[in-house]
Amino acid sequence: MVVDKSKIILTDCDGVCLDWETAFFTWMAHNGINPVGEDWKLKYKVSQRFGVSPKEGQRLTNQFNSSAAIGFLPPLRDAQYYIKKLAEKYGYRFVAVTSLHSDPYAQELRTQNLKKLFGEDTFIEYHYLDCGADKDEILWQLAQKYEGAPWIEDKYVNVEVGMECGFEGFLIEHGHNLNYKGNATIVKNWEQIYDTLAKRN
Repeated sequence: MVVDKSKIILTDCDGVCLDWETAFFTWMAHNGINPVGEDWKLKYKVSQRFGVSPKEGQRLTNQFNSSAAIGFLPPLRDAQYYIKKLAEKYGYRFVAVTSLHSDPYAQELRTQNLKKLFGEDTFIEYHYLDCGADKDEILWQLAQKYEGAPWIEDKYVNVEVGMECGFEGFLIEHGHNLNYKGNATIVKNWEQIYDTLAKRN
């Protein structure tokens, strides 16, 4: 496939394309673990949300991310409709940059999940990092190919890194990033991203 670099969108997956949170919370409840405190939705770290140690939070996240459940995550909000519409109507193609797990089977499950929800050829590259890994290095590498492309994230630290690399940052709004004061464009859903990009076509 010949790639038009002006029609590339880089995107995180969890909390952006996929509703990782709902699936993880269901899995945690099944294992008898529930959120603690009234403000848990405003916190990002699993350890803070569930009142466990950072080490235990990381262990549980790793366990979930390498389980069969990772192949069946639902789309986040309106992501499925508008990502497919961007691909079909305007020819956009997507590059996934996601912290998941080093396990190749977990990575393959994610690839299949993305293809099932968004189309076989909507995503053209998949960059899988270990659970919780920094994205600095891979974003700098991708900036050599796709500088200036939209970069969609829900973790404001990562959206800022992407903008430092020369990408156009969009931050998907969640409880844990409501206090963000940076220069990324804050959006509630993919419809707002679609509307922004549609005006350029």
